[in-house]
Amino acid sequence: MNSTSARPMGKGLLLSVIPLLLAGCGALQPVPYTQDEIQKRVSDDRSIMYSAQEPISKPVTFYEATARALKYNLDYRLKLMENALTRSLHDVASFEMLPRLVAGAGYVSRSNDSGGRSIGIEDGVETLRPSTSQERDRTLANLTFSWNALDFGVSYLRAQQKADQVLMAEERRRKVAQNVMQDVRNSYWRALGAQRLVGRVDALIARVNTALNQAKQVEKEGLMPLPQVLAYQRALLDAVNLLTLRRQDLELAKSELTALMSVPPGTRFELAEGSDPALPPVPENLEELELMALELRPEIMEEWYRKRVTENDIRAAKLLLLPNISLDVGPQYDSNRYNYNSTWVDLGARLSWNILKLTQWPALERAQENQNKTDDMRRVALSMAVLTQVRIGQQRYSLAKAELGFAEESLRVDQRLLTFAQAAAKTQFDSELEVIRAEARALLAEYQRYASYSNAQAAWGRLYNSVGLDILPGAIERDDVQTLAKTMENTLSVYGERMLSRAQVPQLSVDPGSAAVNAK
Repeated sequence: MNSTSARPMGKGLLLSVIPLLLAGCGALQPVPYTQDEIQKRVSDDRSIMYSAQEPISKPVTFYEATARALKYNLDYRLKLMENALTRSLHDVASFEMLPRLVAGAGYVSRSNDSGGRSIGIEDGVETLRPSTSQERDRTLANLTFSWNALDFGVSYLRAQQKADQVLMAEERRRKVAQNVMQDVRNSYWRALGAQRLVGRVDALIARVNTALNQAKQVEKEGLMPLPQVLAYQRALLDAVNLLTLRRQDLELAKSELTALMSVPPGTRFELAEGSDPALPPVPENLEELELMALELRPEIMEEWYRKRVTENDIRAAKLLLLPNISLDVGPQYDSNRYNYNSTWVDLGARLSWNILKLTQWPALERAQENQNKTDDMRRVALSMAVLTQVRIGQQRYSLAKAELGFAEESLRVDQRLLTFAQAAAKTQFDSELEVIRAEARALLAEYQRYASYSNAQAAWGRLYNSVGLDILPGAIERDDVQTLAKTMENTLSVYGERMLSRAQVPQLSVDPGSAAVNAK
C-alpha cells in the first residue's frame, strides 16, 4: 500500500475516534460506593487499626504503656507518615533543579502540498513556477537539552522550602510524641488507682446497701431516735455517692488508656502493681528552665523554620524580576526527503528581561519587611506563652505535691480512725454503722490519695513538656515495645535529672533522614 492510499485511511480512523472521545466525555456520571465496598472498607480500616501489635502477655508498666502508645497510636503514626511524605516531596523538589532533557517524536500530515511562488518586487511578474520542498507526510524526532536560569533559581528556593518543611514536620512529630506521653501519664496512674480500689469499693458499697436496709428496718421498728437513724442514712448515702463519683472518674481512665495504646476493644489487661515511683523535687532553677524551653520547644522551632519558608517565597518573587538566560542544544531529525540534511544539531541561547516587572520591586521589599516583622512577632508572642507555661507548670507541680502531702496525711488519719472504730465496735447497730462510715471515709481518702498522686504525675509531665524535652533519643537499636520502654525510661531519667540541676541539657538537632530527634 502506497502513501497516497494510506493517507485517507489514517484520516478516516482519526475522524472515527474523535466522536467516541467526545461521547465518553459526556457520559461520566456520579458513582457512589456500594454497600459491599463500604463494608469492605470498614473491615480493612479495623484491621489496620490493630494490625501487627505485640500481644500483651504481662502486666503493663507506665513506660510500656507509653511505648505502646507511641508505636501503635494512630495520631503519632499519622505524623510519622506526614514526615515521610515531606521528605519525599523534598526529594522531588531537589530533582526540579536539574536541566531538562526532552525527547520528542511525531508524525505530521497535510491535506495538500506545501509550496510557494516567487514574483518580482518591482514588476510583479512571476519568476518561478509553484514548487514544494516538503512532503505531505513526514516523521520528526529530537532530543533537546535546555537550561533556564530563572527556573533553576526558583527550583533551588523551592527545594530549600521543602527542606525547611521537613524540619517543620519533624517538630510537629516531636510535639505529638510529647502530647501522647502526657496523655498516657494522665490516664495511667488514675487507671492504676482504680485497679487497686475497685474491688474494695464494690464490697463496701454492698455493705453500705446492707446497712441502709438495716437502718430502714431500725427506723420502722423505732429502735433508735428518728433523727439519729436519718443522719446515719444520710451519711451512708453521701459515702456511696462520693465513692461512685470517684470510681467513675478513675475507671474512665482505663478506657482512655486503652484508646491511647490502640488496644483492640474487649482486650483484658492488667497494669503492673508495685510501689509508686517517687516524685522529683520541685525545680527552683526557673531561669535555666525558661532558657531551655526557648531553645527546645517544638512550636518555637517550627515557627522559626516557617519564617525561612516565607522568606524564600519573597526571594522567588524577586528572582523572577531579573533577566533570564536560557540555553538549548540537541540533535534533530526530519524524514522530509527534500531536505539536504535529515539530521542536524540545534544550538541556541536567549537573553530576555521583562523590564516593566521591575516596578514590583519596591512593593516586594515592603512585603518582605512586613512579613519578617510579622513572623518575628508571632515567634516572640509564642515565646512569651512558653515562658508563662514554664512558670505555671512549676507552680502547678508545687501545688500538686502539696496537695498530695495533705491527701497522704488525711489517709493516715482516716485509717487510724477506722482502726479505732473497728476496735470499739460492739453488737450495737450504731457501732456497726460507725465502722462502715469510717471504712467509707478511709476508702475515699485512699481514692483521694491516688487522685492526688496522678495529678502530681500529670503536673510533672506538663512541666517536662513545657521545657520541650524529648522522650526518646534519635537512634534506637530495635523498635519493639520492651526496647522502647527501657530507652524511654533511661531518657526521661537523664533529662529529668538535668532539669533539676543547672547542667546544660544537650542540644537537640533534627536529622532529616530520621523520624526522631538526635541528642548530641
